[in-house]
Amino acid sequence: MYLNCHTYHSLRYGTISVEALVQSASELGLETLCLTDINTVTAIYEFYKLCKEAKIKPIVGMEIRQDNELLYIALAKNATGIAEINRLVTDRNCDNIPLPKTNPAFKNVIAIYPIENIPETFSEDEYIGVRSDQLNLLFRAEWKGLIPRMVVLQPVTFKTKREYHLHRVLRAIDLNILGSKLQAHQHCKEDEVLKPLNDLIQKYQQYPQIIENTKAVLDQCSFEFKFFTPRNKKYYTGSKKDDLTLITKLAYEGLAERYGLNDEVAKKRVEKELKVIDELNFSGYFLITWDIIQYSNSMGFMHIGRGSGANSIISYCLGITNICPIELDLYFERFLNLNRKTPPDFDIDWSWQERDTILEYIFKKYGKNHVAFCGTNVEFKYRSIFREVGKVFGLTKDELDALATQPMESHDHNSVVKQVHKYGKMLEKFPNQRSMHACGILISEEPITNYSALEMPPKGFPIVQFDMHVAEDIGLEKFDILSQRGIGTINDAVKLIKKNKGIDVNIRDNQLSKDEEKCNEFLSQGKTLGCFYIESPAMRGLLRRLKCDNYKVLVAASSIIRPGVAQSGMMKEYIFRHNYPDKFEYFHPVFQEQLGDTYGIMVYQEDVIKIALYYGGLPAADGDVLRRAMSGKGRSLAALQKVKDHFFESCRKLGHPEKLSSEVYRQIESFAGYSFCKAHSASYAVESYQSLYLKVYYPVEFMVAAINNGGGFYRTEVYVHEAKMSGANIMNPCVNKSDWETTLYGNDVYLGFMHLQSLETKTALLITADRHRNGNFRSLGDFIKRIPIGIAAMQILIFIGAFRFTGKQKNELLLEARMLLNDFKPERKMETLFEEPIKEYRFPELKREVFEDAFDEIELLDFPVSCSPFDLLVTKYRGSVMANDLVKYHKKQVKMLAYLISRKHVPTNRGTMFFGTWIDAEGNYFDTAHFADCLEKYPFKGGGCYLLLGTVEVDFHFPTVTIVKMEKMPFIPDPRYAYDSDKQYEAHQRIKEDVSMTHRLPYPQEHEIGLPRIKMHDL
Repeated sequence: MYLNCHTYHSLRYGTISVEALVQSASELGLETLCLTDINTVTAIYEFYKLCKEAKIKPIVGMEIRQDNELLYIALAKNATGIAEINRLVTDRNCDNIPLPKTNPAFKNVIAIYPIENIPETFSEDEYIGVRSDQLNLLFRAEWKGLIPRMVVLQPVTFKTKREYHLHRVLRAIDLNILGSKLQAHQHCKEDEVLKPLNDLIQKYQQYPQIIENTKAVLDQCSFEFKFFTPRNKKYYTGSKKDDLTLITKLAYEGLAERYGLNDEVAKKRVEKELKVIDELNFSGYFLITWDIIQYSNSMGFMHIGRGSGANSIISYCLGITNICPIELDLYFERFLNLNRKTPPDFDIDWSWQERDTILEYIFKKYGKNHVAFCGTNVEFKYRSIFREVGKVFGLTKDELDALATQPMESHDHNSVVKQVHKYGKMLEKFPNQRSMHACGILISEEPITNYSALEMPPKGFPIVQFDMHVAEDIGLEKFDILSQRGIGTINDAVKLIKKNKGIDVNIRDNQLSKDEEKCNEFLSQGKTLGCFYIESPAMRGLLRRLKCDNYKVLVAASSIIRPGVAQSGMMKEYIFRHNYPDKFEYFHPVFQEQLGDTYGIMVYQEDVIKIALYYGGLPAADGDVLRRAMSGKGRSLAALQKVKDHFFESCRKLGHPEKLSSEVYRQIESFAGYSFCKAHSASYAVESYQSLYLKVYYPVEFMVAAINNGGGFYRTEVYVHEAKMSGANIMNPCVNKSDWETTLYGNDVYLGFMHLQSLETKTALLITADRHRNGNFRSLGDFIKRIPIGIAAMQILIFIGAFRFTGKQKNELLLEARMLLNDFKPERKMETLFEEPIKEYRFPELKREVFEDAFDEIELLDFPVSCSPFDLLVTKYRGSVMANDLVKYHKKQVKMLAYLISRKHVPTNRGTMFFGTWIDAEGNYFDTAHFADCLEKYPFKGGGCYLLLGTVEVDFHFPTVTIVKMEKMPFIPDPRYAYDSDKQYEAHQRIKEDVSMTHRLPYPQEHEIGLPRIKMHDL
């Protein structure tokens, strides 16, 4: 009888989770239940599963609304019906085709109209929904005749009175109005709850035909669905046979190219993989990916194939990945095995500049009816909850800011704030809006609207209304089309090298950079700033601790930096064993046999599976549960608990010591969701080496490319500093030399207009376009004549030094600009048909202080260019020890003066600590540790230079200064405001630092882990 039920997927309307809705129906003994969320089918698959478990017949559909007006409720008679509903809503969402107010062209759908919107004529499958409070209307003659078309309409939107008020809050949020302004037609009625069926039927007792009509509608509708049935595009060529022929041909061509004609090991692996791929019907999946790569190659784009796909030699031979699985002994079964029923997903990275071109190709090639992005539900978050709910209760902006930025315990405790807390708490985990998955694309065999309505977010590519987990459940595996700035940096560096030096670098040739001697030297010293994945302070520290000087160690380093390995204590143990390979014993012979390359330490996801299978004796199916848990695709606690039980039971049968088995499982458990497969680490390592090769041999070009691609871990200033340390001459933006991006002329680096945050993009692009079209600007007057610009933008350009080619001082240029802008007002530009000479003005020479330019730069760029931050200090002291000498001061106290680059928050059991990264006056980097007790007395005070006192700890070749005291050192007052004391320290506030926060539980301490270094025996 409940034909119109909402969940909280009726965004900013419903208040019930899918689970709660089905549970309530089950408790009331309902045998049939309909789900009709507003304009969405997001929840229908979860609803179907839960109903089947509860032995309730599921009926699915949609409540169709236009601008918050209910048009009709559409119930699917079958799977074809849900596809019809999806297409109707998709046409509205993606092509702006208006929804029909009545009589939609449905064939397998029952439409139920509210009394307020009934059609003039009814088809066989169209009814009027009558609410119990509308039954008194039926005494009228005009309604009596329509009783044969009427059904029971008892909408369900909330469960309790409190949830009804939450619904009202949600409606006010959606409409962006105060709760007190909400009108009756803008929210649901107070009776929209599930009631006992007999109570509902009792209300319609006088109209048995309405009850019978409702039962008839329910009987006509049925939704059956098979989960985990492949629904991706099946074939690339059109048939399974032709797909196998093509993939075999391509694989052997690639085999000859990659390995030559006589490599029997590679040949056998190709044969084995082709057999598995064919048995699992995945040839089409591989070929579609290959096709995308072929298009990418034809466009001259660079891509990185990573993830478990790199475990496959077929991927390597087809050019999808660039990792030799034989060289690294990659475990093919981690990627594909006969127990697996769903296709694997390839992770392919492109430059952020080129990804949209790849996406356009995919949508065009495979058709808009078959391609869409995965959706994702964006939940109400802490800040948005307090802002949104606070607005409903009429709080001011300042009050909203206080609620959103301060912890709850510090909030005011007045009655309004209590209400905000009350409803805010209820909104936790509620979906707030649907968005696009960052990279997951679905390519379906049947029209994708068979499974979901599509929406069109601002990005311009359609999305399905469910997320990647639902997509996988229903048999739609995603293609991960990703973008990253690291590839953009490599691409742009190669182009810059060609332009600046005339050298062609074939960076795709792995042998060019992998294990190159000078690159290995940089790697072991942690000189990797700007290089993809290996530039963060933590990674540079790890590389130094390992003295990482080859590709295979870099592959391991890329994985042991991950939280799973770190939190279990295995990262520290790996570092120890790598440095002292003769000072440990393997836990057990299986660890030596299976993990000899990594000193018996589980580093990769494959290692966990190997130990589970070969030490724990678990079956392959349990290994697959662990694989899914580690990759974050399925973390069923019940399934993991079963694996744990099997593990200990099997270990006992195999006679393993209980204590050792407990330690091994502790390590296994720590990996869930937080580790890389070996192939993924290897893919990252190759890209890291490519970056490093360019940095080592073409450092200025590489750093300019990094700056233009938005850097990476650090802010722009740090990459500019690194370019300077690499031999570049850093120049401020110039109207005759600079473009939107940073440009390079020999070793002269001209910062781009993009770095002038207050300059409008439109103005910057006009300057470069005009200069490229009409040549350099000859004077300030020539510039003003050619570029439509106001005094505010002129002031920015003058103060950053963009007109220094004129040889005139900034003060003089500003006065001249004001005069000329008056002469060249738009209304006066057409006063004469003839070219008139630009007036020249003479002004008195005004004296400028030495560091005025530096403070102009800080104001406009956030960092000085014409001098070092150290030059702006009041003190001339530069520290007693420099960064390059720290390794000589183990266990000794040092006093240093340094400029703050970044700090990373790390939770510990003793409170918050930070790791800091700094540069000294010589421009070299070093790291510090700041524990909670020290931070209480000597906190960070923002960006700038600090005097540091601390003790040096050299941990496996890597020095860290544990800070005892520190104090921020004063810069000189801003000389531009020598007569305005209020403004003398304003610019100083623009000096920045990079802060990264860690939101995780503290890692256990070494003594809490007790990781064994010798064999463990029965106790």
